[in-house]
Amino acid sequence: MNHEANRYPDDEWKVRSELAALYRLVAHFKMTDMIDTHITARVPGRDHHFLINRYGVLFHEMRASDLVRIDSAGRVVEQGADDDAKRYRVNAAGFTIHSAIHTARPDLACVIHTHTAAGSAVSAQKHGLLPISQHALKFYERIGYHEYEGIALDLGERDRLVNDLGMHRAMILRNHGLLVGGRTIPAAFQDIYFLERACEIQVRALSGNAELCIPSPQVCRLTASQFDRDEADAIIALQWQAALRLIANANTDYAS
Repeated sequence: MNHEANRYPDDEWKVRSELAALYRLVAHFKMTDMIDTHITARVPGRDHHFLINRYGVLFHEMRASDLVRIDSAGRVVEQGADDDAKRYRVNAAGFTIHSAIHTARPDLACVIHTHTAAGSAVSAQKHGLLPISQHALKFYERIGYHEYEGIALDLGERDRLVNDLGMHRAMILRNHGLLVGGRTIPAAFQDIYFLERACEIQVRALSGNAELCIPSPQVCRLTASQFDRDEADAIIALQWQAALRLIANANTDYAS
């Protein structure tokens, strides 16, 4: 165990390491927007704390020790934060969106928000996500929509975000980007991967200016239900372990 790990309980360090790996995977798949957008994870325990990235660290260089513990009111509760405020700076907009979801949805351990070109493009299309690919059908009747209200600095927006998400795990933020939540960090990764790919497919399909083939509602509902089959958790775990190999090398330091 390295020096940084000694500062935290074992269960928190495990979450920190997984979350740092997720940041690097999001960078690997080019879902980043420089230092903007955020991924958060709930800290184990009963304190209603969650981890968010230190503002200014690029996703591909994120480490477990770069994550900052914050409470549901946006206060940094990291040891040593009072002595080094610059190191523990977080983005207020990230707190507004993520704290709303974490507070209202205790079933979601991880929340991912992205601003990719494809995701933002679909967020600007009035019809939203179209059921034109297998990737998109994972979210058929399982996605919310939230109207754009400007940069998310108004704490009053939190209730509207939560209401628009409802009991879904995915949401399109109009004229903004995508948001997903997962029961685990690997589950959140799978959902953002599928949602981003669905948006990329949609943008390319629409660019061809040809008539689209859309499955029947019955087939759409069947396909969506098939993603929730009994072995879904095992598939998520396999995908996560495979994804970790994409960022593994002799100098891997995300768990530091």
